[in-house]
Amino acid sequence: MPSKNTFLPVQTTLQSKGRLFDLSAPVVMGILNATPDSFYNKGRGSSPAELLGLAAQMLDEGAQMLDVGGASTRPGAPVSDAEEERRRVLPVVEALHQRFPEVWISVDTYHAAVAREAVDAGASMINDVSGGRLDEQMLRTVAQLGVPYITMHMQGLPESMQLNPQYHDVVYEVRESLRQSVVHCADAGISDIIVDPGFGFGKTVAHNFSLLSGLHTLRMLGKPVLAGLSRKSMVCKPLHISPAQALNGTTALHMVALQQGASILRVHDVKEACEVIRLFQWLE
Repeated sequence: MPSKNTFLPVQTTLQSKGRLFDLSAPVVMGILNATPDSFYNKGRGSSPAELLGLAAQMLDEGAQMLDVGGASTRPGAPVSDAEEERRRVLPVVEALHQRFPEVWISVDTYHAAVAREAVDAGASMINDVSGGRLDEQMLRTVAQLGVPYITMHMQGLPESMQLNPQYHDVVYEVRESLRQSVVHCADAGISDIIVDPGFGFGKTVAHNFSLLSGLHTLRMLGKPVLAGLSRKSMVCKPLHISPAQALNGTTALHMVALQQGASILRVHDVKEACEVIRLFQWLE
């Protein structure tokens, strides 16, 4: 594993609505699922009030960002309906922004219309698993909104991505795809871009581990790296466990991701992820 000192310098601040976010040290993004069919039910609530309680707990445990999603992107999930997603997400964003006005709220959507309304409701950034491929208006919309954008790599669509994913060199191909996405984002006028390799999105377990081992190479793009490993199949399948049993394995992989240069850990379990970051910082 390469030394941390070999990582290239990357952007360490984000700007949104006149506010600055410091990414000079790794941070935790807590997952809030405003959907009934997520692959794991922690972080999922049936109402804005319930999700508000979960958010309060995550912030108390050390989360610095919250990611609200209104559509499942688990393997096999169909492309979501924008109107249904809007009904799920907007009340949660509004409630979060009213209760925690200083917290950075990310909205997990690939619909430009939902992104626009979410930012108007108080969201600070957009997290798009499609990297702009599922809505041709997304990049232009995010640029107009002037908020940071998380672009993720996904081979195929959620409904078919795990049928038979193929790569010649998964690390190189994911990096090149993200490099092209960064160029498209910049050309559209987006200033602050975060890259996400998309663990579990059109990748086998072997692909995921190769990608984790090569995660440091994404820093060649000069952008912060988000790692979404929490309780995914790359933890569950090798250990023959369910997502509910995958906290320990997730924690182990979080340390690897930090050693490989991840700036943001997107997680279901905030307390444990924050502890990993604190221990990782002792290695510096």
